[in-house]
Amino acid sequence: MRSLLRTLYIGFVFLRYGLDTMALSSMRRPWLSVLARVLSVGRRLNAPRGQRLRLAMERLGPLYVKFGQVLSTRRDLLPPDVAQELALLQDRVPPFPGDEAVRLVERAFGQPIGAIFSSFDTRPVASASIAQVHFAELRGGRPVAVKVLRPGMLSVIEDDLELMRRLAGWVERLWADGKRLKPREVVAEFDKYLHDELDLVREAANAAQLRRNMDGLSLVLIPEMIWDYCTSSVIVMQRMNGVPISQVQRLRDAGVDIKKLARDGVTIFFNQVFRDGFFHADMHPGNIQVSLDPATFGRYIALDFGIIGTLTSFDKDYLAQNFIAFFRRDYKRVAELHVESGWVPAGTRIDELEGAVRTVCEPYFDRPLKEISLGQVLMRLFQISRRFNVEIQPQLVLLQKTLLNVEGLGRDLDPDLDLWSTARPFLERWMNEQVGWRAVWAQLKQEAPRYAQMLPQMPRLLHDALQAQSTTLRPDLAAILAETRRTNQLLRTILWVCLGFVAGLLFARVFLLYHSAW
Repeated sequence: MRSLLRTLYIGFVFLRYGLDTMALSSMRRPWLSVLARVLSVGRRLNAPRGQRLRLAMERLGPLYVKFGQVLSTRRDLLPPDVAQELALLQDRVPPFPGDEAVRLVERAFGQPIGAIFSSFDTRPVASASIAQVHFAELRGGRPVAVKVLRPGMLSVIEDDLELMRRLAGWVERLWADGKRLKPREVVAEFDKYLHDELDLVREAANAAQLRRNMDGLSLVLIPEMIWDYCTSSVIVMQRMNGVPISQVQRLRDAGVDIKKLARDGVTIFFNQVFRDGFFHADMHPGNIQVSLDPATFGRYIALDFGIIGTLTSFDKDYLAQNFIAFFRRDYKRVAELHVESGWVPAGTRIDELEGAVRTVCEPYFDRPLKEISLGQVLMRLFQISRRFNVEIQPQLVLLQKTLLNVEGLGRDLDPDLDLWSTARPFLERWMNEQVGWRAVWAQLKQEAPRYAQMLPQMPRLLHDALQAQSTTLRPDLAAILAETRRTNQLLRTILWVCLGFVAGLLFARVFLLYHSAW
């Protein structure tokens, strides 16, 4: 009954915002397009389609807002106007009661809250669709932040995800663009993304990894996890005190170097991408603060590690070569990289893809470098991929979305920020590390422990290999020897026959000469 009522409510919202006509007009059956025009009669649907879709997502609740935010990153699948509108979705959710948070914390740790915390503020300092955060103090006096998962999230999510899977199946069968949009794959990706966020221990592990990676950079602070108090529904971490990055005037009044702050943000991001291949993928202003503490003055504070992007060496190589080829205007190389990646269907013509890349990229070179957006470059490359059915990997789409956030944040702080000047050393260093003697030396150092372990075993392994080879060769050698013996015997027989024949001829000749003399 609950599922039926939820389905009816979703249907009502679809009708309210005209999503039914938007969907029907895109169907591959002509009569459905006619039906869409009939249904639109008498309804005021003047707002753009992207705006109507965004408003519908907001009306359907936090889960659909999250889904819209994920969809907004798939600019390789969605029309630009729809993706741009969905990017405006905000996670505005009222907090659940503080008493409920206390009950959830006590259930997670199996003991009264007073046994763990000397004080616990029931008023949340932050609230989102998945969890909310409270300040507290441990019994030993250490100030901490406590993140608590919203109650009943799993059952609500499973019900709505089942409806999404069903709807995705209909879209794939009926919509003209259904197969290219891969709705079932998008829902499956969203399913994984949500369940990752629902496991707060995973978020804590992400934070610990980023903290280790950033330890020697001295540009960003990551809260330390209190592992004794981390469960899948509640995590306790070091409390961080800072000023939100959006309060630029307050930071400037405090004496923070805003231009350096902008450069540092880009440096942090490119270190995470090209050095570590492990980056914070939710770097919107709500998750970024700046420390005003004298010991860490002017450093970034990163929060919320539910969404993390990872890149393989192949991904990093693809990105670095694409950016370098772009700034050299080597569009053929950009096209070749798409083909070499294996994401372009077999039979794609390089010259056609090169022409499409040139059409997209060439307009950027009429602008100063400081006005060129690497995020926009990636986004436009992904958009042309729709024409050539390029398979864009989710981790690269997540990177493109994060890069746009970082660029927007950097240029809000410093409109003259030249992102390319900051990015170029990382790209060139990455390329230098992948070719030449440095790459060979790095590979040797990486493999050295394995070589050291195998080296003492080499004589025995070599002996065993030769023995195995000898054993394998013995049957073949015996067959060859037998055949040789047969051949030799045949040759001897032929030779004796020939000798006998010659001897017979000689005997006959001598006999005839002797007989004629008589």
